[in-house]
Amino acid sequence: MDKRILNIINLGIEPYKKIWDFQHQLHQLRVDRKITDVFILLEHSHVYTLGKIAKNEHLLVSPQKLTDEKIDLFEIDRGGDITYHGPGQIVGYPIIKLDDLYQDIHRYLRELEEVIIQTLISYGVRGERHPKFTGVWVGNEKIAAIGIKVSRWVTMHGFAFNINTDLNYFGKIIPCGISDKGVTSLEKILGQKQSIEEVKKNLMDNFMKIFNYHEFIVSYSIKEFSKSQIEKLLEGVNGF
Repeated sequence: MDKRILNIINLGIEPYKKIWDFQHQLHQLRVDRKITDVFILLEHSHVYTLGKIAKNEHLLVSPQKLTDEKIDLFEIDRGGDITYHGPGQIVGYPIIKLDDLYQDIHRYLRELEEVIIQTLISYGVRGERHPKFTGVWVGNEKIAAIGIKVSRWVTMHGFAFNINTDLNYFGKIIPCGISDKGVTSLEKILGQKQSIEEVKKNLMDNFMKIFNYHEFIVSYSIKEFSKSQIEKLLEGVNGF
């Protein structure tokens, strides 16, 4: 197998639409083999997203209420139902060419879950899979939701991992359309706020290990990442 290189883009808090559009751009570049695999880690400003099977009644507040509370709402192209993203929650978006590894979407979902499970072990927390639902659970409460899209064997979307998340926002929806189970966070379980950057580092390490990467390059802004990719293209131009 060729040396596998992962581009990690480590961002702060970003609006959902901006990063959704960026994912689409990266997806096309990866399909065209103009970039290597990318793993975006960030937090979002407050937003509810409805996947392809979402039911409108799973949003429990009015559009005006969302506007008043400055919460965005988007119908998007991933699988799954409705979920929440916001500050204190780490969202991970792998844009990877899955068939460089295998052609098995179920295996990919299980390995995304394993990234979270292994990260939780670092904090002494036992994360588990649920036989009926995708995601990672601690007891009867979900700590990480997963919703993906795979097109031409390149992935989009990913996971949402509750670290210091304000769980009250989940009270305005039926999360993932599951009404009889709760949600939790690392802060709630451990009784104190956790370092977002430390958790991101653990996620990076586990993602690298589980998806068999040999090297990584970290960018801390979209501009920095774009500049590095342009420089790589220019390096290939004769006489540059």
